[in-house]
Amino acid sequence: MALLPTGVTVVTVADGRDDIGATVSALVSVSADPPVVMLSVAGDGYVAEVVEEVGAFAVSVLAADQRAIAGRFSAEGRPSARLLVSGVPHHRGERTRAIVLDEALSALECSVRQRVEVGDHVVFFADVVGLPEVGAERRSAAAMVRWDGRYHALD
Repeated sequence: MALLPTGVTVVTVADGRDDIGATVSALVSVSADPPVVMLSVAGDGYVAEVVEEVGAFAVSVLAADQRAIAGRFSAEGRPSARLLVSGVPHHRGERTRAIVLDEALSALECSVRQRVEVGDHVVFFADVVGLPEVGAERRSAAAMVRWDGRYHALD
């Protein structure tokens, strides 16, 4: 499966105490009407726990030149998402209050509709409840994909 290119995103959650986030490449569109996405994360991880508890999250789709951000949000033992976006333009989503990266290619705010345990992962099906304004001037930028264990530009 490492040879199947996938988009790279940062998923963030505001849980009332802190902000958490992770780099995620297991996010796909499931339905256009109504708009529904599927997020898959490690079942024993903190992201799964907090997404389940809060029931909402934001997604920032990364451009190829945002590898440093992808690296920050994938590092083991990473600190609060607020610290990870220090110096990076961002705002809070209107619906989820989760961090949204201003220079992302696109962004979504999502509300969990269903949770399913599958193997060592938890899959969340979520309604898209908001489309935050981001990266208008970057629409033609190359997207970042993960392929063969590395980040690449998709022109």
